[in-house]
Amino acid sequence: MTKPELNHPRALPCPPRLARQLALPTARKRGLLALLGPGLITGASDDDPSGIATYSQTGAQFGYSMTWVMLFSFPLIAAIQEVCARIGRVTGQGIAGNIRRHYSPWLLRAIVLLLLVANTINLGADLGAMGEALRLLIGGPAHLYVVAFAVGCILLEIFSRYARYVEILKWTTLSLLAYVATALVVDVPWREVAYHTFVPSFVWQKDYIVTIVAVLGTTITPYCFFWQSSQEAEDERVDSRAHPLLEAPEEASAEIGRIRLDTYLGMGLSNLISLFIIVTTAATLHFHGITDIQTSAQAAEALRPIAGVFTFAVFAAGIIGIGLLAVPVLAGSAAYALGEAMGWTTGLDRRPLEAKAFYGTIGVATVVGVLINFVDIDPIRALFWAAVLNGVVAVPLMVVIMIMAMQERIMGKFTLPRMLWAMGWLSTTVMAVAVAIMFATW
Repeated sequence: MTKPELNHPRALPCPPRLARQLALPTARKRGLLALLGPGLITGASDDDPSGIATYSQTGAQFGYSMTWVMLFSFPLIAAIQEVCARIGRVTGQGIAGNIRRHYSPWLLRAIVLLLLVANTINLGADLGAMGEALRLLIGGPAHLYVVAFAVGCILLEIFSRYARYVEILKWTTLSLLAYVATALVVDVPWREVAYHTFVPSFVWQKDYIVTIVAVLGTTITPYCFFWQSSQEAEDERVDSRAHPLLEAPEEASAEIGRIRLDTYLGMGLSNLISLFIIVTTAATLHFHGITDIQTSAQAAEALRPIAGVFTFAVFAAGIIGIGLLAVPVLAGSAAYALGEAMGWTTGLDRRPLEAKAFYGTIGVATVVGVLINFVDIDPIRALFWAAVLNGVVAVPLMVVIMIMAMQERIMGKFTLPRMLWAMGWLSTTVMAVAVAIMFATW
Protein backbone atom coordinates (compact mmCIF):
# COMPACT_ATOMS: atom_id res chain seq x y z
CA MET A 1 0.00 0.00 0.00
CA THR A 2 1.41 3.39 -0.93
CA LYS A 3 1.65 6.30 1.45
CA PRO A 4 -1.14 8.25 -0.32
CA GLU A 5 -3.42 5.27 0.26
CA LEU A 6 -2.48 5.26 3.92
CA ASN A 7 -3.01 8.94 4.45
CA HIS A 8 -5.63 10.17 1.99
CA PRO A 9 -9.23 8.94 1.92
CA ARG A 10 -9.44 8.98 -1.87
CA ALA A 11 -5.89 7.82 -2.56
CA LEU A 12 -5.37 10.78 -4.91
CA PRO A 13 -1.89 11.10 -6.35
CA CYS A 14 0.28 13.66 -4.61
CA PRO A 15 3.94 14.65 -4.76
CA PRO A 16 6.32 12.56 -2.59
CA ARG A 17 7.17 15.56 -0.40
CA LEU A 18 3.49 16.19 0.37
CA ALA A 19 2.95 12.48 1.02
CA ARG A 20 5.73 12.54 3.57
CA GLN A 21 4.25 15.60 5.25
CA LEU A 22 0.88 13.88 5.47
CA ALA A 23 2.52 10.80 6.96
CA LEU A 24 4.67 12.78 9.38
CA PRO A 25 4.19 11.49 12.93
CA THR A 26 4.12 14.56 15.14
CA ALA A 27 4.65 14.76 18.87
CA ARG A 28 1.02 15.84 19.37
CA LYS A 29 -0.20 12.49 18.00
CA ARG A 30 1.93 10.40 20.38
CA GLY A 31 1.83 9.58 24.04
CA LEU A 32 4.96 10.00 26.16
CA LEU A 33 5.76 6.29 26.16
CA ALA A 34 5.60 6.22 22.35
CA LEU A 35 7.99 9.17 22.17
CA LEU A 36 10.50 7.40 24.40
CA GLY A 37 12.46 4.56 22.86
CA PRO A 38 16.15 4.22 21.96
CA GLY A 39 17.24 6.92 24.42
CA LEU A 40 15.23 5.51 27.33
CA ILE A 41 16.41 1.94 26.70
CA THR A 42 20.03 3.03 26.22
CA GLY A 43 20.01 5.09 29.41
CA ALA A 44 18.50 2.28 31.47
CA SER A 45 20.92 -0.33 30.09
CA ASP A 46 23.81 1.92 31.11
CA ASP A 47 22.99 0.96 34.73
CA ASP A 48 23.76 -2.70 34.04
CA PRO A 49 24.87 -5.05 36.88
CA SER A 50 28.52 -4.22 36.19
CA GLY A 51 27.70 -0.54 36.51
CA ILE A 52 25.78 -1.21 39.71
CA ALA A 53 28.96 -2.80 41.10
CA THR A 54 30.97 0.34 40.24
CA TYR A 55 28.43 2.69 41.80
CA SER A 56 28.11 0.46 44.88
CA GLN A 57 31.87 0.50 45.37
CA THR A 58 31.85 4.29 44.96
CA GLY A 59 29.27 4.78 47.70
CA ALA A 60 30.81 2.17 50.00
CA GLN A 61 34.32 3.56 49.71
CA PHE A 62 33.74 7.31 49.58
CA GLY A 63 30.27 7.89 51.04
CA TYR A 64 28.44 10.86 49.57
CA SER A 65 31.58 12.75 48.50
CA MET A 66 31.34 11.57 44.87
CA THR A 67 27.65 12.19 44.14
CA TRP A 68 28.66 15.32 42.22
CA VAL A 69 30.16 13.11 39.47
CA MET A 70 26.68 11.99 38.41
CA LEU A 71 25.48 15.57 38.00
CA PHE A 72 28.71 16.54 36.22
CA SER A 73 28.56 13.61 33.78
CA PHE A 74 24.88 14.00 32.84
CA PRO A 75 25.24 16.73 30.17
CA LEU A 76 28.33 14.98 28.79
CA ILE A 77 26.70 11.58 28.26
CA ALA A 78 23.43 13.16 27.08
CA ALA A 79 25.26 15.23 24.46
CA ILE A 80 27.29 12.39 22.94
CA GLN A 81 24.25 10.10 22.92
CA GLU A 82 22.16 12.76 21.17
CA VAL A 83 24.89 13.08 18.55
CA CYS A 84 24.82 9.29 17.97
CA ALA A 85 21.02 9.28 17.75
CA ARG A 86 21.06 12.13 15.23
CA ILE A 87 23.54 10.26 13.02
CA GLY A 88 21.25 7.22 12.94
CA ARG A 89 18.07 9.20 12.26
CA VAL A 90 19.59 11.56 9.68
CA THR A 91 21.43 8.94 7.62
CA GLY A 92 19.27 5.86 8.22
CA GLN A 93 22.39 3.91 9.27
CA GLY A 94 24.13 3.22 12.56
CA ILE A 95 27.61 4.28 13.62
CA ALA A 96 29.36 1.24 12.11
CA GLY A 97 27.44 1.55 8.85
CA ASN A 98 28.51 5.16 8.43
CA ILE A 99 32.15 4.44 9.31
CA ARG A 100 32.10 1.61 6.74
CA ARG A 101 30.74 3.94 4.07
CA HIS A 102 32.98 6.94 4.70
CA TYR A 103 36.19 5.85 6.45
CA SER A 104 39.06 3.38 6.24
CA PRO A 105 38.26 -0.32 6.75
CA TRP A 106 41.12 -0.78 9.26
CA LEU A 107 39.59 1.83 11.58
CA LEU A 108 36.22 0.09 11.44
CA ARG A 109 37.70 -3.36 12.05
CA ALA A 110 39.77 -2.23 15.03
CA ILE A 111 36.84 -0.48 16.71
CA VAL A 112 34.38 -3.31 16.10
CA LEU A 113 36.82 -6.00 17.26
CA LEU A 114 37.55 -4.22 20.54
CA LEU A 115 33.84 -3.54 21.04
CA LEU A 116 33.00 -7.23 20.55
CA VAL A 117 35.56 -8.32 23.15
CA ALA A 118 34.54 -5.68 25.70
CA ASN A 119 30.81 -6.34 25.21
CA THR A 120 31.24 -10.09 25.60
CA ILE A 121 33.19 -9.73 28.85
CA ASN A 122 30.62 -7.25 30.17
CA LEU A 123 27.82 -9.56 29.10
CA GLY A 124 29.39 -12.48 30.95
CA ALA A 125 29.84 -10.42 34.11
CA ASP A 126 26.22 -9.22 33.94
CA LEU A 127 24.88 -12.75 33.51
CA GLY A 128 27.02 -13.89 36.44
CA ALA A 129 25.70 -11.07 38.63
CA MET A 130 22.10 -11.93 37.69
CA GLY A 131 22.62 -15.61 38.52
CA GLU A 132 24.25 -14.77 41.84
CA ALA A 133 21.48 -12.28 42.72
CA LEU A 134 18.78 -14.90 42.09
CA ARG A 135 20.74 -17.43 44.18
CA LEU A 136 20.78 -14.94 47.05
CA LEU A 137 17.02 -14.46 46.73
CA ILE A 138 15.79 -18.04 46.38
CA GLY A 139 18.83 -20.31 46.73
CA GLY A 140 19.88 -22.91 44.19
CA PRO A 141 22.72 -23.10 41.65
CA ALA A 142 23.80 -19.71 40.27
CA HIS A 143 25.30 -21.31 37.13
CA LEU A 144 21.95 -22.83 36.21
CA TYR A 145 20.32 -19.42 36.51
CA VAL A 146 23.05 -17.91 34.30
CA VAL A 147 22.19 -20.39 31.54
CA ALA A 148 18.44 -19.82 31.97
CA PHE A 149 18.79 -16.02 31.77
CA ALA A 150 20.98 -16.32 28.67
CA VAL A 151 18.59 -18.67 26.88
CA GLY A 152 15.61 -16.46 27.73
CA CYS A 153 17.33 -13.31 26.42
CA ILE A 154 18.39 -15.04 23.19
CA LEU A 155 14.91 -16.40 22.50
CA LEU A 156 13.25 -13.03 23.15
CA GLU A 157 15.65 -11.17 20.85
CA ILE A 158 15.34 -13.66 18.02
CA PHE A 159 11.68 -14.66 18.10
CA SER A 160 9.78 -11.68 19.55
CA ARG A 161 8.06 -9.29 17.17
CA TYR A 162 10.08 -6.07 17.04
CA ALA A 163 7.30 -3.80 18.33
CA ARG A 164 6.54 -6.19 21.20
CA TYR A 165 10.21 -6.58 22.05
CA VAL A 166 10.74 -2.82 22.22
CA GLU A 167 7.74 -2.55 24.55
CA ILE A 168 9.24 -5.26 26.77
CA LEU A 169 12.52 -3.36 26.94
CA LYS A 170 10.72 -0.12 27.78
CA TRP A 171 8.76 -1.68 30.64
CA THR A 172 11.88 -3.44 31.91
CA THR A 173 13.36 -0.01 32.63
CA LEU A 174 10.91 0.18 35.55
CA SER A 175 13.18 -2.25 37.40
CA LEU A 176 15.48 0.71 37.99
CA LEU A 177 12.91 2.07 40.44
CA ALA A 178 14.11 -0.64 42.82
CA TYR A 179 17.08 1.60 43.61
CA VAL A 180 14.85 4.57 44.29
CA ALA A 181 12.97 2.37 46.76
CA THR A 182 16.15 1.25 48.54
CA ALA A 183 17.33 4.84 48.98
CA LEU A 184 13.95 5.90 50.37
CA VAL A 185 13.74 3.16 53.00
CA VAL A 186 17.19 3.67 54.52
CA ASP A 187 18.20 6.59 56.71
CA VAL A 188 19.79 9.12 54.35
CA PRO A 189 20.96 12.65 55.31
CA TRP A 190 19.52 14.25 52.20
CA ARG A 191 20.86 17.71 53.04
CA GLU A 192 24.40 16.29 53.03
CA VAL A 193 23.69 14.46 49.77
CA ALA A 194 22.45 17.68 48.16
CA TYR A 195 25.54 19.56 49.34
CA HIS A 196 27.98 17.04 47.89
CA THR A 197 25.96 16.80 44.66
CA PHE A 198 25.97 20.53 43.93
CA VAL A 199 29.28 21.47 45.60
CA PRO A 200 31.99 19.23 44.10
CA SER A 201 34.84 18.10 46.31
CA PHE A 202 38.05 16.65 44.94
CA VAL A 203 40.67 14.63 46.79
CA TRP A 204 44.09 14.23 45.24
CA GLN A 205 44.40 10.58 46.11
CA LYS A 206 44.97 7.73 43.69
CA ASP A 207 41.94 5.70 44.77
CA TYR A 208 39.63 8.73 44.53
CA ILE A 209 40.84 9.66 41.05
CA VAL A 210 40.70 6.06 39.80
CA THR A 211 37.11 5.75 41.08
CA ILE A 212 36.08 8.90 39.19
CA VAL A 213 37.62 7.42 36.06
CA ALA A 214 35.74 4.16 36.67
CA VAL A 215 32.43 5.98 37.08
CA LEU A 216 32.96 8.00 33.89
CA GLY A 217 34.03 4.86 32.03
CA THR A 218 30.92 3.05 33.22
CA THR A 219 28.65 5.95 32.28
CA ILE A 220 30.13 6.91 28.89
CA THR A 221 30.52 3.60 27.11
CA PRO A 222 30.79 2.58 23.43
CA TYR A 223 28.02 -0.03 23.35
CA CYS A 224 25.52 2.73 24.15
CA PHE A 225 26.75 4.73 21.14
CA PHE A 226 26.20 1.84 18.73
CA TRP A 227 22.88 0.71 20.22
CA GLN A 228 21.11 4.09 20.18
CA SER A 229 22.30 5.04 16.71
CA SER A 230 21.33 1.69 15.20
CA GLN A 231 17.97 1.69 16.99
CA GLU A 232 17.14 5.14 15.61
CA ALA A 233 17.96 3.87 12.12
CA GLU A 234 15.89 0.72 12.62
CA ASP A 235 12.89 2.58 14.08
CA GLU A 236 12.91 4.76 11.00
CA ARG A 237 13.14 1.77 8.69
CA VAL A 238 10.25 -0.18 10.22
CA ASP A 239 7.93 2.87 10.35
CA SER A 240 6.33 3.35 6.92
CA ARG A 241 5.67 7.00 7.75
CA ALA A 242 9.30 7.80 8.59
CA HIS A 243 12.34 8.43 6.38
CA PRO A 244 16.01 9.33 6.85
CA LEU A 245 16.10 13.06 7.41
CA LEU A 246 18.45 13.44 4.45
CA GLU A 247 15.54 12.31 2.28
CA ALA A 248 12.75 14.01 4.22
CA PRO A 249 14.05 17.21 5.87
CA GLU A 250 10.47 18.30 6.66
CA GLU A 251 10.40 15.59 9.35
CA ALA A 252 13.43 17.06 11.09
CA SER A 253 11.76 19.42 13.56
CA ALA A 254 9.54 16.78 15.16
CA GLU A 255 12.15 14.01 15.06
CA ILE A 256 15.08 16.00 16.44
CA GLY A 257 12.83 17.27 19.22
CA ARG A 258 11.79 13.70 19.98
CA ILE A 259 15.41 12.53 19.98
CA ARG A 260 16.38 15.27 22.42
CA LEU A 261 13.49 14.49 24.77
CA ASP A 262 14.11 10.73 24.57
CA THR A 263 17.87 11.04 25.09
CA TYR A 264 17.84 13.55 27.94
CA LEU A 265 15.10 11.71 29.83
CA GLY A 266 16.86 8.37 29.30
CA MET A 267 20.27 9.63 30.38
CA GLY A 268 18.73 11.64 33.20
CA LEU A 269 17.04 8.49 34.50
CA SER A 270 20.32 6.58 34.19
CA ASN A 271 22.33 9.09 36.19
CA LEU A 272 19.57 9.57 38.77
CA ILE A 273 19.46 5.82 39.43
CA SER A 274 23.26 5.74 39.67
CA LEU A 275 23.02 8.52 42.24
CA PHE A 276 20.48 6.53 44.27
CA ILE A 277 22.76 3.47 44.22
CA ILE A 278 25.68 5.54 45.51
CA VAL A 279 23.45 7.09 48.19
CA THR A 280 22.06 3.71 49.31
CA THR A 281 25.47 2.10 49.69
CA ALA A 282 26.94 5.22 51.31
CA ALA A 283 24.15 5.36 53.90
CA THR A 284 24.48 1.67 54.74
CA LEU A 285 27.79 0.04 53.81
CA HIS A 286 30.07 3.08 54.16
CA PHE A 287 28.32 4.14 57.37
CA HIS A 288 29.05 0.71 58.88
CA GLY A 289 32.65 0.59 57.69
CA ILE A 290 32.19 -1.77 54.71
CA THR A 291 34.28 -0.12 52.02
CA ASP A 292 35.30 -2.92 49.65
CA ILE A 293 32.58 -4.07 47.24
CA GLN A 294 33.62 -5.98 44.13
CA THR A 295 30.30 -7.08 42.56
CA SER A 296 26.69 -5.94 42.55
CA ALA A 297 25.60 -9.24 44.16
CA GLN A 298 28.15 -8.71 46.93
CA ALA A 299 26.67 -5.26 47.53
CA ALA A 300 23.18 -6.77 47.82
CA GLU A 301 24.39 -9.45 50.23
CA ALA A 302 26.18 -6.89 52.39
CA LEU A 303 22.96 -4.87 52.67
CA ARG A 304 21.00 -7.74 54.28
CA PRO A 305 22.35 -7.53 57.85
CA ILE A 306 22.62 -3.73 57.76
CA ALA A 307 19.52 -2.43 55.97
CA GLY A 308 17.18 -5.37 56.40
CA VAL A 309 15.70 -8.09 54.24
CA PHE A 310 13.42 -5.76 52.26
CA THR A 311 16.26 -3.47 51.12
CA PHE A 312 18.44 -6.48 50.29
CA ALA A 313 15.65 -8.18 48.30
CA VAL A 314 14.72 -5.05 46.33
CA PHE A 315 18.37 -4.30 45.55
CA ALA A 316 18.97 -7.89 44.36
CA ALA A 317 15.75 -7.95 42.32
CA GLY A 318 16.86 -4.73 40.63
CA ILE A 319 20.08 -6.44 39.52
CA ILE A 320 18.06 -9.16 37.81
CA GLY A 321 15.55 -6.76 36.27
CA ILE A 322 18.07 -4.39 34.74
CA GLY A 323 20.24 -7.33 33.67
CA LEU A 324 17.34 -8.60 31.58
CA LEU A 325 17.53 -5.26 29.75
CA ALA A 326 21.31 -4.85 29.63
CA VAL A 327 22.21 -8.32 28.33
CA PRO A 328 20.13 -7.98 25.11
CA VAL A 329 21.46 -4.45 24.58
CA LEU A 330 25.08 -5.60 24.96
CA ALA A 331 24.56 -8.54 22.59
CA GLY A 332 22.43 -6.46 20.21
CA SER A 333 24.90 -3.57 19.98
CA ALA A 334 27.68 -6.04 19.16
CA ALA A 335 25.51 -7.60 16.44
CA TYR A 336 24.58 -4.21 14.96
CA ALA A 337 28.22 -3.10 14.91
CA LEU A 338 29.54 -6.31 13.32
CA GLY A 339 26.60 -6.64 10.93
CA GLU A 340 26.88 -3.06 9.66
CA ALA A 341 30.66 -3.42 9.38
CA MET A 342 30.30 -6.59 7.30
CA GLY A 343 27.38 -5.36 5.23
CA TRP A 344 25.01 -8.02 6.57
CA THR A 345 21.25 -7.73 6.81
CA THR A 346 20.69 -6.44 10.33
CA GLY A 347 17.72 -5.59 12.51
CA LEU A 348 15.67 -7.01 15.34
CA ASP A 349 12.56 -6.70 13.17
CA ARG A 350 14.01 -9.21 10.67
CA ARG A 351 12.90 -12.81 10.67
CA PRO A 352 15.62 -15.21 11.90
CA LEU A 353 16.27 -16.64 8.43
CA GLU A 354 16.48 -13.14 6.91
CA ALA A 355 19.34 -12.09 9.22
CA LYS A 356 21.07 -15.33 10.17
CA ALA A 357 24.51 -13.79 10.70
CA PHE A 358 23.07 -10.91 12.77
CA TYR A 359 21.13 -13.21 15.10
CA GLY A 360 24.03 -15.64 15.10
CA THR A 361 26.25 -12.90 16.51
CA ILE A 362 23.73 -12.27 19.29
CA GLY A 363 23.67 -15.97 20.10
CA VAL A 364 27.45 -16.46 20.00
CA ALA A 365 28.17 -13.37 22.11
CA THR A 366 25.66 -14.49 24.74
CA VAL A 367 26.95 -18.08 24.79
CA VAL A 368 30.55 -16.89 25.20
CA GLY A 369 29.33 -14.67 28.03
CA VAL A 370 27.84 -17.75 29.68
CA LEU A 371 31.08 -19.71 29.25
CA ILE A 372 33.04 -16.97 31.00
CA ASN A 373 31.13 -17.94 34.13
CA PHE A 374 32.21 -21.59 33.83
CA VAL A 375 35.96 -21.13 33.32
CA ASP A 376 38.59 -20.09 35.82
CA ILE A 377 38.50 -16.36 35.07
CA ASP A 378 38.44 -13.83 37.88
CA PRO A 379 35.26 -11.77 37.14
CA ILE A 380 36.75 -8.67 38.77
CA ARG A 381 39.86 -8.93 36.63
CA ALA A 382 37.72 -9.52 33.55
CA LEU A 383 35.70 -6.38 34.26
CA PHE A 384 38.93 -4.44 34.69
CA TRP A 385 40.06 -5.47 31.23
CA ALA A 386 36.63 -4.71 29.82
CA ALA A 387 36.94 -1.20 31.27
CA VAL A 388 40.37 -0.82 29.68
CA LEU A 389 39.04 -1.96 26.31
CA ASN A 390 36.03 0.35 26.59
CA GLY A 391 38.39 3.23 27.27
CA VAL A 392 40.60 2.29 24.33
CA VAL A 393 37.54 2.16 22.06
CA ALA A 394 35.63 5.14 23.43
CA VAL A 395 38.06 7.99 22.79
CA PRO A 396 38.91 7.42 19.11
CA LEU A 397 35.30 6.41 18.47
CA MET A 398 34.00 9.63 20.01
CA VAL A 399 36.46 11.63 17.90
CA VAL A 400 35.22 9.87 14.75
CA ILE A 401 31.57 10.40 15.78
CA MET A 402 32.10 14.12 16.34
CA ILE A 403 33.95 14.57 13.04
CA MET A 404 31.31 12.54 11.20
CA ALA A 405 28.46 14.58 12.72
CA MET A 406 29.95 17.82 11.36
CA GLN A 407 30.55 16.69 7.78
CA GLU A 408 27.95 17.80 5.23
CA ARG A 409 28.75 14.86 2.94
CA ILE A 410 27.39 12.62 5.71
CA MET A 411 24.84 14.77 7.57
CA GLY A 412 23.76 17.14 4.82
CA LYS A 413 22.34 20.28 6.38
CA PHE A 414 21.84 18.48 9.71
CA THR A 415 25.33 18.99 11.05
CA LEU A 416 25.42 19.74 14.78
CA PRO A 417 24.30 23.06 16.24
CA ARG A 418 27.07 24.98 17.99
CA MET A 419 26.04 24.16 21.56
CA LEU A 420 25.74 20.42 20.92
CA TRP A 421 29.04 20.49 19.03
CA ALA A 422 30.74 22.13 22.03
CA MET A 423 29.24 19.69 24.55
CA GLY A 424 30.14 16.72 22.35
CA TRP A 425 33.77 17.76 22.16
CA LEU A 426 33.82 18.53 25.89
CA SER A 427 32.54 15.01 26.56
CA THR A 428 35.23 13.59 24.26
CA THR A 429 37.96 15.61 26.00
CA VAL A 430 36.82 14.55 29.47
CA MET A 431 36.78 10.91 28.41
CA ALA A 432 40.27 11.25 26.88
CA VAL A 433 41.60 12.73 30.13
CA ALA A 434 39.90 9.97 32.13
CA VAL A 435 41.49 7.25 29.99
CA ALA A 436 44.91 8.95 30.22
CA ILE A 437 44.56 8.99 34.02
CA MET A 438 43.52 5.34 33.98
CA PHE A 439 46.73 4.35 32.19
CA ALA A 440 48.88 6.73 34.27
CA THR A 441 47.62 5.21 37.52
CA TRP A 442 47.64 1.60 36.28
